[in-house]
Amino acid sequence: MKANHPHDLLWGLAPEQLPAEAPAWARQVLAAGLPVVVRRALCEPGRVAVGVRGASREQRFATLMPLAAIQRCISPEQLRPRTAGHWPALRALVEVAPVLEATGLAWGPTGGVGFELATGVPVLHGESDLDLLLHTPEPFERQRARELLALLDRACCRIDLQLETPFGAIALREWAGDSRRVLLKCAEGARLVDNPWQALEHAA
Repeated sequence: MKANHPHDLLWGLAPEQLPAEAPAWARQVLAAGLPVVVRRALCEPGRVAVGVRGASREQRFATLMPLAAIQRCISPEQLRPRTAGHWPALRALVEVAPVLEATGLAWGPTGGVGFELATGVPVLHGESDLDLLLHTPEPFERQRARELLALLDRACCRIDLQLETPFGAIALREWAGDSRRVLLKCAEGARLVDNPWQALEHAA
């Protein structure tokens, strides 16, 4: 079985596998056959940390999913719009796709755009941001980050792109900024680092 990564969408978690304190809406989401999203957290072998997504921004429930329950997985890199779509976030995705393809790196939409493309469930609205993931296994120069951000900021809606390093993720907008240290999000939590591509660096 392939490894699951943050932002992957997983199908197969059943309502009865949720803990007793899970809200009723989370059980309804799973009963409807909708996926959960992989999140960054440590957990015991044989399980993966996931989040259940509800109809509103406030409806998010963190839980664990047995690996044996996974029936299907879609990663952000597998999601591409066939048409621009009605909402600005979907139009922006089509607009910036050539820019991201030109990096030569794997990328894809996450958040509401990824969820709607994967499921067909209408979760977007006129104010929705476009969340993106760009895999950067090798160091991504800060000047290159500034140039990419400048291109993305021309889109028709706000774009939040995360650079996925081998040790966690950083915000492109932060890496393109002037701060020496940036916030690296990893399974152990968030920490400030100078170089997100160095394994042994620890926050002071």
